[in-house]
Amino acid sequence: MRFLGARDCSPNTLIAYAYDLRHLWRFFASRGLSWERFGPPDAIALLEYLRSVPSRRPRRRMTLSVVTMAADGPATKLAGSTVNRILAAVSSFYEYAILSGLLERANPIEKRPDPALLYVSERHRPFMGRASRQRPVRRAVRVKTVQRVPRPLDDGQVELLLGQLRGLRDRAIVLLMLHGGLRPGEVLGLHLDDLAYGRRRVVVRHRDDHPKGVRSKSRVERVVDLHETATLAAVSAYVMNERPDDADTRLVFLIGGRGTRRLEALGYDGLVRMFSRACTRAGIREPWVTPHALRHTHATAMWEGGMRELTLQKRLGHASPESTRLYTQVSDPAVVADYHRALDALGKPVEGRS
Repeated sequence: MRFLGARDCSPNTLIAYAYDLRHLWRFFASRGLSWERFGPPDAIALLEYLRSVPSRRPRRRMTLSVVTMAADGPATKLAGSTVNRILAAVSSFYEYAILSGLLERANPIEKRPDPALLYVSERHRPFMGRASRQRPVRRAVRVKTVQRVPRPLDDGQVELLLGQLRGLRDRAIVLLMLHGGLRPGEVLGLHLDDLAYGRRRVVVRHRDDHPKGVRSKSRVERVVDLHETATLAAVSAYVMNERPDDADTRLVFLIGGRGTRRLEALGYDGLVRMFSRACTRAGIREPWVTPHALRHTHATAMWEGGMRELTLQKRLGHASPESTRLYTQVSDPAVVADYHRALDALGKPVEGRS
């Protein structure tokens, strides 16, 4: 954990690694093993153990869940993506042990070359392509997972949400995520100097000095143009009329009012509570309707409006094109065009097209 901290990993990353490695140590205790004796055959047993571990965290999706009985009641099992993340954390732990000289053998979470990935266009490739020394690998022990399609909000849901926001601050935050595709951490980390009203843009910078631990996910800073007049108008109205004048911080979004927390920076918890209450009042409260869904909504709208994949990737700040391709699966214009041509060839009418 000190090594990860020295690498400047985010607090959320450190917490995730801590929980993941706790699963590993509980597995050791249940099998009478130690980390030094853990070998490749034990990795299969670890996978089986993780597939039976109960989780009482609420499910975020309205889907069928496998339920198991724990000591104090029913609980859902860990999701496949969570199990794969734990296995990746275990593999990283043993890479650290080998690097630091604590272990003098191969990583027990075996990785195998996977040349087939070179020929799969949907997968991320190294910058140098086949000339790169980086070869695609896949962990031998892993769980197959479902690649879910992002769920954007429709126009009716957006209108209902905007109608239930209370205060200029809340409206400015929602519009920045909806029209700019900003992540919640990027919005909360904005400084007054990042707003360029005349040029109609905001600059998303990487900072790690937020008093409540808010950090942007990406370390690549970017410029986001905002030519929809309502967005920057809402931000300007908040800064001029509602943001506390006596604040001694350059952060844009603060806690106002007259309470004891006045002038504090707004954090993740406050943003989530604000968003959840507005969704409840609007009658659109669903497990998948989260602040990040506004970013999905923006990305989907931009793609369906004709924005190219490369420019959309740059606007969203994705490091890998594979992340951007998730939105091309929501509504692919090429697929729709071929579908219409097929209907025309069959002589079938196409609804909604003159």
